Amino acid sequence: QVQLVESGGGLVQAGGSLRLSCSASGSIANIYAMNWYRQAPGKQRELVAVEGDSVKGRFTISRDNVKNAAYLQMSSLKPEDTAVYYCNAVIGTRYDRRSYWGPGTQVTVSS
Repeated sequence: QVQLVESGGGLVQAGGSLRLSCSASGSIANIYAMNWYRQAPGKQRELVAVEGDSVKGRFTISRDNVKNAAYLQMSSLKPEDTAVYYCNAVIGTRYDRRSYWGPGTQVTVSS
């Protein structure tokens, strides 16, 4: 069993910054990728950042392979960034890789 847990969400003013954390635990052979998505009310879940690239321009992923953790640094936040943020990880072995999701953490940006 593998579990992902996000943390660090909360309420922040527009223009502010926030750092989300994602921690993986359980039976982990290898972590091949850890990415971040978000879902706003009434909208589809969307990708916000992948390792090595900032899809949204203001969001950056970093990894701590020793801790099996990933972080999402968000800056210049806008009210439209308000959403539940999810961590996604691809974990397993060379021949058996699976995608896991955390329960999400709420980020609310006030104007």
